[in-house]
Amino acid sequence: MTNDAAGADSYVLFELAGTTYGIRSSDVRQLEMIEHITPVPNAADTVEGVVFSRGQVIPAVSLRTRFGFEKIPYDLRSRLIVVSVGDRNIGLIVDSAREFKRIPAELITPPPEGLAELSGRYLEAIANLDESTILLLDLAEVIKPEAAATDGAQN
Repeated sequence: MTNDAAGADSYVLFELAGTTYGIRSSDVRQLEMIEHITPVPNAADTVEGVVFSRGQVIPAVSLRTRFGFEKIPYDLRSRLIVVSVGDRNIGLIVDSAREFKRIPAELITPPPEGLAELSGRYLEAIANLDESTILLLDLAEVIKPEAAATDGAQN
């Protein structure tokens, strides 16, 4: 965790279906434009395919599909956020990635019980910053392979 002297963690903020999300910047390896995704046969519905990034083949996961939102075509704002959790590197496809932001700990609260149940295991906390609400994700849950395999519809 990147925690500065003032007790603020650094997050990468991104948009998905009109909502702002955040993931810890310490988990982010790079942000890239979406160029070419190679489809993979029989992959889970959330896996768009694989990308070649900095000498590695990385699975590209659509967070729109993962979170149950309508799929939209990629545009110039679409981004691939390459994250690392443990020994796994995964590319998360998002509508746009806007900025790095330090969020003071006192502005972060756990999600209300009802919301946590509705949004699945992915939501770690909620931050209220500059009159906007940011949903902070539990990245380990977002990229958990068993969840990816069971979240998508089976053919």
